[in-house]
Amino acid sequence: RHTARILYIIYFGLTLLEFIILVMAKMPVFDAVNTSFATAGTGGFGIKNDSIGSYSVAIQWIVTIFMILFGVNFNAYYLLFFGSIKKALSMEEVRVYFGIILAAITAITINIYSMCSGVWDAITKSAFQVGSIITTTGFSTTDFNLWPQTSKTILVLLMFVGACAGSTGGGIKVSRILILCKAARKEFQLYLHPNAVKKIKMDQKTITHDILRSTNIYLTLYLLIFAVSVLLISLDNFDMTTNFTAVTATLNNIGPGLEIVGPMGNFSSFSYFSKCVLIFDMLAGRLEIFPLLLLFFKGTWKKF
Repeated sequence: RHTARILYIIYFGLTLLEFIILVMAKMPVFDAVNTSFATAGTGGFGIKNDSIGSYSVAIQWIVTIFMILFGVNFNAYYLLFFGSIKKALSMEEVRVYFGIILAAITAITINIYSMCSGVWDAITKSAFQVGSIITTTGFSTTDFNLWPQTSKTILVLLMFVGACAGSTGGGIKVSRILILCKAARKEFQLYLHPNAVKKIKMDQKTITHDILRSTNIYLTLYLLIFAVSVLLISLDNFDMTTNFTAVTATLNNIGPGLEIVGPMGNFSSFSYFSKCVLIFDMLAGRLEIFPLLLLFFKGTWKKF
């Protein structure tokens, strides 16, 4: 209870800090309130048609920084304020999270440089969209649907990765990606050395078999829901990119996808049936898959 209270204080403290800085950057108070809440909850609901595009570059950078901060595991903030700074900075998931962000920003900046007015403009646009997509916030400052295929592919991959566990972001989560990569590495090592005893560790702690099994089952269910959803909404006869990114954007709680559901488009052209499928995906992505699917098991209702 004490820890939960501290984490809530950190959450509201960061939200208030963003609001104050946005007001200082001359964003209207009403806009600053809405933007701060949308950033903190990684909801990405913009009150303007162009989302954050009409605001100054300074405001865009403020939102970028806070989107990335809210995608960090809140346990890191707890350690930062009440524990050891060294432990907070050494959290493996957080380091990988920032590594992915830096690599994506660098790659996209190089890829879209020719489309921008300069290096700073390219960095600003790529940093904002990378921060928005990986944290599943969904804000936009430009129509990234017009970017080169490489940049769009990177953004779609970031949609799947998502933010850190213990953050307000959605997606598969960096921690699960890390565990799966470590598990794959362990299997390759066991193929070479069948009698070796290998343990999967994260932050110097051993990952138990139950956690690994739960992660594998989660990924399996995730892929099944994703595949079935893409198949069902394909009945509307939209192009593959639209269908694929529509499910990606809803299941990972991103917001915008590509093509028809891009940052300057919406989901209104889908049929009522497809919208119901996408609603289910949004709920599964936000509530996590296991609790939602449990509602469809007879045994769940027998307890009541």
